[in-house]
Amino acid sequence: MPYKYFITDVFTDTPFGGNQLAVLPDARGLNDAQMQAIAREFNFSETTFVFPPENSKNTRKVRIFTPASELPFAGHPTVGTAYVLAYANEVPLSGDETRIVFEEGVGPVPVTIRSRDGKPVFMQLTAAKIPERRPTSVDAAGLADILSLEPSDILYDEHFVPEAVSAGVPFLFVPLRSLDALARARVRTDVWERTLKGAWAAEMFLWVETPDSVHRGGIKSGDAELRARMFAPALGLGEDPATGGAAAAFGGYLAARCEKRDGLLKWLVHQGVEMGRPSRLEVETDVVGGEVKAVRVGGASVLVSSGELLVP
Repeated sequence: MPYKYFITDVFTDTPFGGNQLAVLPDARGLNDAQMQAIAREFNFSETTFVFPPENSKNTRKVRIFTPASELPFAGHPTVGTAYVLAYANEVPLSGDETRIVFEEGVGPVPVTIRSRDGKPVFMQLTAAKIPERRPTSVDAAGLADILSLEPSDILYDEHFVPEAVSAGVPFLFVPLRSLDALARARVRTDVWERTLKGAWAAEMFLWVETPDSVHRGGIKSGDAELRARMFAPALGLGEDPATGGAAAAFGGYLAARCEKRDGLLKWLVHQGVEMGRPSRLEVETDVVGGEVKAVRVGGASVLVSSGELLVP
């Protein structure tokens, strides 16, 4: 049976940048095993399968698969699926902003689609869960060993330490001291298996603040620019060029370290540069009295191809 699919690059407006995503806008009739097989066939970091909503107040039900397993939530699949449905006129656009809701494993995920001249140009999700933070038991030496770095490359001070955070999927956020260290990082799978495999947050999100951002006041001011890489061996991925679910959790990680305790915090995250697939993720965090009330992640998408998938 033929199934229509679209391939889009997410968190970029340039073809062959960002993070690849395959979307099946009408996946009715597929079972779990078939969806997992299709995700392995595309072999992108994620593939999404779209179904009618279970609650008629919502827009669609979206299931997200990596090549190895299903996820309850992920950012670039949410953003990219919203773009594809709007591009294919599966979701009608209403003026400059259209608000929709996806049913995902983590719960309802609101998405705002901004359009220009009747075409989608920017999609922004609101995380279904407020970021949850936990400490990690792996020290700087252990992390450096996993990442083929020196312990001195890992940033540990009174503000910045490695920490596990989840906005639906847990990630271990590892601050580094330099862009050079970020570029040199390589995961040693054997060490990762001994130390992080099976941990609550086994996926590693490495980050460093850009020099220009530091000069402008940086993270503590609530308006910062960062470079990042994400490694996810447990999800069947090597390196991911753009990770919206991690960016949502990152909004909670950074807010806890910001001197601005009320209002809107904004972060611009550049990811995928070292992979040759530069991505741009815009993160917003609302805080009241230092407490996170909402996190949003947004970016552009661009269509690369479409076709039919023949499923036996």
